[in-house]
Amino acid sequence: MDSSSSFVLVVLILQAVVIGCSSLDELPVQLSNRRLLHDRNHAALLYKDHFPTVGNMTFPTSHQLQNDPNYKPLDSSSHPAEASANKGSSKGFKKWLYIVVIPVAGLIMLAGMAWMFLPCRKKSVATIGPWRTGLSGQLQKAFVSGVPQLQRPELERACEDFSNIVASHPYYTVYKGTLSSGVEIAVVSTTIKSSKDWSKHCEDCFRKKIESLSRINHKNFINLLGFCEEEEPFTRVMVFEYAPNGTLYENLHDEAFDHIDWRSRMRIIMGIAYCIQHMHELNPANVHPDLHSSAVFLSEDCAAKIADLSVWQEVVSDGKKSTANNDHHEPISARLAGNVYSFGILLLEIISGKPPYSENEGSLANLALGCIIKGRSIASLLDPVLESHKENELDVICQIIMECIQSDPTKRPGMREITTRLRETIAISPDAATPRLSPLWWAEVEVLSPVEPR
Repeated sequence: MDSSSSFVLVVLILQAVVIGCSSLDELPVQLSNRRLLHDRNHAALLYKDHFPTVGNMTFPTSHQLQNDPNYKPLDSSSHPAEASANKGSSKGFKKWLYIVVIPVAGLIMLAGMAWMFLPCRKKSVATIGPWRTGLSGQLQKAFVSGVPQLQRPELERACEDFSNIVASHPYYTVYKGTLSSGVEIAVVSTTIKSSKDWSKHCEDCFRKKIESLSRINHKNFINLLGFCEEEEPFTRVMVFEYAPNGTLYENLHDEAFDHIDWRSRMRIIMGIAYCIQHMHELNPANVHPDLHSSAVFLSEDCAAKIADLSVWQEVVSDGKKSTANNDHHEPISARLAGNVYSFGILLLEIISGKPPYSENEGSLANLALGCIIKGRSIASLLDPVLESHKENELDVICQIIMECIQSDPTKRPGMREITTRLRETIAISPDAATPRLSPLWWAEVEVLSPVEPR
């Protein structure tokens, strides 16, 4: 039964109740009239003796009765007790109508309306697509039918006809876009230019990555706002929030960027740790496929924002294969341990200011292992540009680095243990590690708003 039929049924039930109540209200009057008619007939029989029947003679007419000195008309005034009872009964029925029937009828209507709208409510909740846990709480309320699919003209206007390129890679291109509200977005497009080079496996990778990214609901993650797919011209695009302060790699190693002080580096470390722990504890676990300093962006207030753009490499390198990336066949425990190792290298890069690899010094991991072999502390690799630091925080970080980069994956700690130990010493809460001012919600609102024709 649909909602309109349910509503009609409730109205008909209420109408029947009201009509029934009205009939009950008139019942005392009908009974009184019947009793009066009975009395008159009885009186007529009593006068039969005064007017004997002869042949076909009938009973006296009303005119004859009125001329009889013994006749007294029977009306309601001849029975004052009965009239009073009738009035009391009528008032009682009216009182019963207002006190009992009308409230009950109202409750029936409310119950019917609730019964009518409840199935609709359940149905709307059940249509939530892959964004079951994705993104912020506000965004989860807004998205009720899945990840929004955007139109290419919208993105062309935002990115100045795709001329505002901020990064170029072999597998993808990043454009900076600006919405009409002034909110900046990052538009990431595949380098594949033709649908002939886009296989079914490419499409599967693209859609699986959208679903995977939608499950990550953390403020230290670069959030997905939407996607675009069109055949002419060929377009496969993901739209993310924009982090304006570049990557962690650029801030640590590019001289054009200002140096990051010790406190800011500790905040970045905690933001990465909280986010990776959250990803590992999802069901199923979400393992970052390529965790390094170039995949960590910084917000305006220097908070860490982790990005996952691995889908484009998977599409290009494995697009012609019928099976997924071999990395996906690794046991989940091995992949989690791999993330822990990468996190250890990130810690070392952040406190030392050295790149993960250089021609002069080799890999950063070998430098750390060399310190351990020689009996020196990893703290000897501390970035010389730091004007100050806290020894107790440095000691804990160095100890965690040693545990994360050890060769046996089974002996590496989990991210929950790592985050707990770091927080006990560094004392930066999850809220303090997230960006203080995020324009994400305003971007979401505009992305969801209909585009006015121009």
